[in-house]
Amino acid sequence: MWVLTPAAFAEKLLSVFRQPLSSLWRSLVPLFCWLRATFWLLATKRTKQQLVLREPDETKEEEEDPPLPATPTSVNYHFTRQCNYKCGFCFHTAKTSFVLPLEEAKRGLLLLKEAGMEKINFSGGEPFLQDRGEYLGKLVKFCKVELRLPSVSIVSNGSLIRERWFQNYGEYLDILAISCDSFDEEVNVLIGRGQGKKNHVENLQKLRTWCRDYRVAFKINSVINRFNVEEDMTEQIKALNPIRWKVFQCLLIEGENCGEDALREAERFVIDDEEFERFLERHKEVSCLVPESNQKMKDSYLILDEYMRFLNCRKGRKEPSKSILDVGVEEAIKFSGFDEKMFLKRGGKYIWSKADLKLDW
Repeated sequence: MWVLTPAAFAEKLLSVFRQPLSSLWRSLVPLFCWLRATFWLLATKRTKQQLVLREPDETKEEEEDPPLPATPTSVNYHFTRQCNYKCGFCFHTAKTSFVLPLEEAKRGLLLLKEAGMEKINFSGGEPFLQDRGEYLGKLVKFCKVELRLPSVSIVSNGSLIRERWFQNYGEYLDILAISCDSFDEEVNVLIGRGQGKKNHVENLQKLRTWCRDYRVAFKINSVINRFNVEEDMTEQIKALNPIRWKVFQCLLIEGENCGEDALREAERFVIDDEEFERFLERHKEVSCLVPESNQKMKDSYLILDEYMRFLNCRKGRKEPSKSILDVGVEEAIKFSGFDEKMFLKRGGKYIWSKADLKLDW
């Protein structure tokens, strides 16, 4: 773009006034047009520069702070998929036999503690299957003694637990949750909890006694399904007196208990919401009952698999993140699908340390 310099402007003006009066007006008209166009171009250029200078500030104002990563307050570590039972509705099946070396598992647990973990729950598969419970016991002790976690818990079917384990590791365990879906042994066999001559219900009574003797808080987990939905468990639950009775609605997970690549076919176990609500109504007098419908369970658990990968269930199947051992907790948890608000809404955080429970042993 051309712009008049002071010298050029003076020369142009002098050339105009040297002309005769008759042609002066004809010369001034194009000069005025030239001047108008020149100053309009200068003004346009200056405006564009001001807009460019303002753009970064305006963009900065519109940017929102990225959401903070979720805190792994309570983590469910399924360190093995192997199990000695064959529950038809199982949603974490024996797709691999992999178990991390003990020191690697400890390294991952330390990373979780540094990221804010307060409670660890060990599950499977059946967690007592690995090294007859020794692997699990060492992890429990590590979490309580070295990591000083407020709560360490286990979910087990109870069939492989021996009193010696309580003698060695009971002091480091806050809560033992035993899976019991029925107090009718025939129903347990139908579900897949049959163990030959062993009686699942009788074993439950024995474990309850050991928990009292070794000062471990006792909890019961039940999955309500087609075979037990009409059962009334009020009397038995009250007699066992667990600190919590978690009652789950049978849940389908593609690739685990439904779909082409699944190891289970759980469709025949599924009940609808109304049936689940009727079961809850039947047991409304049980004060320790904690119901969890499919909706409450959805995305409200932080699940860590045998490779220490978070499992995202938002699309109805388990999609793993990268392992926390490779990328760290903060990066891996972004892909966990964890809904922290739903975790709190379903009562995921409660008094979970036996030191705070003030139980009458």
